[in-house]
Amino acid sequence: IMSVKAFELVPAVEREQVMGEKVRINIECIECCGKHLYLGTNDCFIHHFLLEEHTTAKGKLAYNVQKLLHKYLGLKKPVAELKAASALERLIVLCDSSITVVDMVTLEPVPTGGTKLKGVTAFCINENPVTGDAFCVEMAVVLARRRAVQICTVHEDRVQMLKEVTTPEQPCALSLDGYNICLALSTQYMILNYSTGTSQDLFPYDCEERKPIVKRIGREEFLLAAPGGLGMFANAEGISQHAPVSWSESVIAAAVCFPYVVALDEGFVTVHSMLDQQLKQTLSFRDGHLLQDFEGKVVLASSKAVYILVPLPLERQIQDLLASHRVEEALTLTEAAQRNIPKEKYQILHKRILQQAGFIQFGQLQFLEAKEHFRKGQLDVRELIALYPLLLPASSSFTRCHPPLHEFADLNHLTQGDQEKVQRFKRFLISYLHEVRSSDSANGFHEDVDTALLKLYAETGHESLLDLLASDNACVLADSAPWLEKHHKYFALGLLYHYNGQDSAALQMWVKIVNGDLQDSTRPDLFEYVVDFLSFCSNLDLVWRHADWALQKDQKIGVQIFTKRFTSEEKTGQLNPDDVITYLQNHSQALLLYLEHLVLEKRLQKEKYHTHLAVLYAERVLGLISRPSATDDQLSAARQKLQRLLKESNLYRVQLLLVPDKVAGGLLLLERATLHGKSEEHDKALHILVHQLKDSAAAEEYCSWASATHDQFYRQNLFHQLLSVYLDPDVPGGAQTVAAVDLLNRNADVFDAVRVLKLLPEEWSLPLLRPFLCGALRASVHARCTSQVAVGLARAQNLQLQHDRLKYRGGPILVSEKKGCQLCHNTFSEPDCACLPGGTPVHIHCVAKKTLNLPVERQHENAHRSNHT
Repeated sequence: IMSVKAFELVPAVEREQVMGEKVRINIECIECCGKHLYLGTNDCFIHHFLLEEHTTAKGKLAYNVQKLLHKYLGLKKPVAELKAASALERLIVLCDSSITVVDMVTLEPVPTGGTKLKGVTAFCINENPVTGDAFCVEMAVVLARRRAVQICTVHEDRVQMLKEVTTPEQPCALSLDGYNICLALSTQYMILNYSTGTSQDLFPYDCEERKPIVKRIGREEFLLAAPGGLGMFANAEGISQHAPVSWSESVIAAAVCFPYVVALDEGFVTVHSMLDQQLKQTLSFRDGHLLQDFEGKVVLASSKAVYILVPLPLERQIQDLLASHRVEEALTLTEAAQRNIPKEKYQILHKRILQQAGFIQFGQLQFLEAKEHFRKGQLDVRELIALYPLLLPASSSFTRCHPPLHEFADLNHLTQGDQEKVQRFKRFLISYLHEVRSSDSANGFHEDVDTALLKLYAETGHESLLDLLASDNACVLADSAPWLEKHHKYFALGLLYHYNGQDSAALQMWVKIVNGDLQDSTRPDLFEYVVDFLSFCSNLDLVWRHADWALQKDQKIGVQIFTKRFTSEEKTGQLNPDDVITYLQNHSQALLLYLEHLVLEKRLQKEKYHTHLAVLYAERVLGLISRPSATDDQLSAARQKLQRLLKESNLYRVQLLLVPDKVAGGLLLLERATLHGKSEEHDKALHILVHQLKDSAAAEEYCSWASATHDQFYRQNLFHQLLSVYLDPDVPGGAQTVAAVDLLNRNADVFDAVRVLKLLPEEWSLPLLRPFLCGALRASVHARCTSQVAVGLARAQNLQLQHDRLKYRGGPILVSEKKGCQLCHNTFSEPDCACLPGGTPVHIHCVAKKTLNLPVERQHENAHRSNHT
């Protein structure tokens, strides 16, 4: 069973190289130090080999083995254990329960300073020494029939015992890291700190049933064979930092080559991952005897030969996992490889693996996972776009990555003609490109991204097509325009032309759609859109070229080309209103709307615009009057516009409007009255209103309107004038008594009652004018009372001022011949005097002299103060 090929089994030492012609020679132990391989055999020999690595023609690793030496120890017992002390150039040998130190080169025994270690059942080297001496090796030794472990140091010429640590039971196997000894006792595993004396029981284990395994795999971490066929990890605190691996019940040896645990049983070598605890590889290996790792090199031996488990490069293993679509395992292994690969190289590898994983999941329609891997792997998005035929613009310089990130030729290869899958792939690309476009991931190839996105939007009818073209974009015109035309996206094509500065081409496209030459229902209000576009277009030639087309379509909407645009008085470089008015002469409705815009909305204070608008209003009213089909509502609305303009504007030429063909005829009497009012011809206006229209309400309203901007006296005279018209007996029909009475009774506060009484005929009865007289009397009394109050307030104010004046002047000032002036100290000879503040009398001429000399005195005073300071 193999999910990934992590190791290859390579022969190192052949049978003949070890035993020659001897048949009963077996390998008992192995040790490897660099290129040097040492074997201990059951006939008490040590064999020394030199291993040279080389690569075969097929690119595989192989070994050339040269036998350098073999040495007989003379004890006629198997060599049980070999450990190299490379810093000392010594080899520590356990044979016949005794430890001997030999030279690594000559294999000759060296003196140990008189210290002999006998009765030894097991020993181990401390690969994390604590002594700090580079020229000694720390070693832990287990003695037979003693519940203790001895800590020793091996020097170049001696062996020194440092400490003996007692144990609860006789140890079977051990491993040492720093001060921590991991022991396999007869019934359990434990970790013992020989510095502090603290211990930690781990879990039970029966050494009589099977051989225990105690293997140091890292700083303060050990691998142990646990019951139930488990490989357990434990640290110095007795805590497992890795989940256990499930191996065979009959495992006899184990080693760690990160991130794998390699286990040897009676017939197989199994490889388990420390990352997910899964079995990754199984190698058949008969007569397996020894398995050890030396500085990352895993050596495997049978009783007759030696092999090396060569780990395949992690990059190759990851690629094998990806090839079998085991994405999660590949990513897990990639993260684990970080500790074995230089940082810069790992970053490149990691990105590529993420990209490959993304394409695998992309092909499996796992779009969320694929998107995340593309994002983390910083995928060049063009690798993805290139899978979709014709999406990249022809001008793109993109070439696919080599070696390729995936095995797909294109989208057709992926979907095999399944249209539902095709649409799912396109929806994913739209989503991914939209995210890429809004981030920094598209830097350097915006044209490729935006063009591909436009093509996808157009092909799928996506609603975001217009948003893309209306915003900043880098769509390539040469590629995008034919694509939009192919999919009948003519309005969008116009937007593309506009974005690229080709407004003329854009307008031609839109005009064809409006005219029905091209079919595109994207914008039902396209005509209004074109008009709005022209109203903001800075190219005036285009505006004039298309204005007539718009006005012929609809004058009311078409005139917005001019009404929505800034006038030349507001912004330079825009259309002049006079030019527009001249242009609109053949479009009466548009001309009227444009003048209304200038006069009523923009409030331009030019006589010709106001006059022109008034003339058009009048002509429209007269035209409606002469048209039999015109309704009363139409006529009423037209006259209201004319009347409002005539009343509110003060700029039009009144005399021009009073000509007979305008409003001077007998059809527009109310408007003519307004015009007379504008010319201060109130008698003519009132005559029309009273005698021709016989509309007293309109006459009264006229007086209020005409006097609205004048003072009260002007208003009073205008109402008296209206009263005189009512009371004039020389007009046809005579005086209009009822109208005059109603006018007086409704506006009593406006009239001068004395003048009115002089005008009224003597035969009028008082009850008839009762409301007017009551109002006039009330107003007179109110005015009298108000004036009395004002007079009283004025008198009170005057009295207060006199009081304040007397208070300021103070009491009387006494002057006599015996009193002296405070300024000259001479007595008064005349009663005339002046008074200083405080009431002190002085001569008038002294005060005058004092005033003249005041500036000089101030100068002396300032000088004195300066000197004093």
